[in-house]
Amino acid sequence: MQALFADPATVAALKNLHAQVAVAIADFSPERAKVVRFLNQQQIPVIAGLTLQTEDGPYFNADDAAEAPAQFAAFEKWTQEKGLRWAGVGLDIEPNYGELAALRNHPWRLVTTLLRNSLDSRRMERAQKIYSDLIRQIQARGYPVETYTLPYGPIERDLHTTLLDRLLGTVDVQGNENDLMIYTSYARPVGSAIILDLGPDAQGIVVGVTDGPPPAGSGFGPLDWDEFSNDLIVASHFVHHIGIYNLEGCVRQGFLTRLESMNWGASVVIPVSSVSRADRHVMAFGMALWIASHLAYLAAAALLVMILLVWRWFVRRRKLKPID
Repeated sequence: MQALFADPATVAALKNLHAQVAVAIADFSPERAKVVRFLNQQQIPVIAGLTLQTEDGPYFNADDAAEAPAQFAAFEKWTQEKGLRWAGVGLDIEPNYGELAALRNHPWRLVTTLLRNSLDSRRMERAQKIYSDLIRQIQARGYPVETYTLPYGPIERDLHTTLLDRLLGTVDVQGNENDLMIYTSYARPVGSAIILDLGPDAQGIVVGVTDGPPPAGSGFGPLDWDEFSNDLIVASHFVHHIGIYNLEGCVRQGFLTRLESMNWGASVVIPVSSVSRADRHVMAFGMALWIASHLAYLAAAALLVMILLVWRWFVRRRKLKPID
């Protein structure tokens, strides 16, 4: 952080773009406070990206919900002691990757854990209440709340199901704005076409990723300028608030200067094949989710049909049985 904001060109570009900076609060160190105070002095709005400092990782989810209020209390204390100002607070709600990684090499335990999670509705009710109360508490302190969620959220809501939330521990809560993290660097065959599908249901969209070494042979490398600018322009047709993950990648690839002069009205050509592929993927995902969510009902219906068929066969057989 210190190196990133020590560059006057970066600070000038952020001010020219009227950009906000979301800072992950990974600790309450004096060094981090110093950087935030510097951004305050430069009149660059700062969003506090709260994180959980637990062994399961930094993201908020159902399994670590009990830790969240204490983390916000510690954040408030640090904010007051260091005299920091915030334009809002962000909550990144993602699965418990720590648990999933620990179970990766134990398929049977992974299956039983996911099955147990899918049936534990009380776990989700508790988490929903904790996070809803926390959001109201943060808002009462004068901070707007942004939530950052994975893109399957709108599909779940449309289907009136919470299956994936229960499986993965993500919690569907609403702040002042919900931002979908649509990272096309992980979906290159469809690219910006996936934003066409998911964008209409979004309040805000986060595009990415712009930084980080790709896993060998994965094809998941950072977006280049053409991919990045296309995503931004397509997203701008649906929302007025666009996030970028992350600032470091924009600086490293020289995107900030290009953003200052970018033509937001430029045309974007998305291949028909990409649009069709994105539509198929979203439809197939929705169908699979609907079937999985209604599996018990489908099984009951199938059992009922089998009983009716057997009963009809039994009745017909009795009618055909010869009389002595």
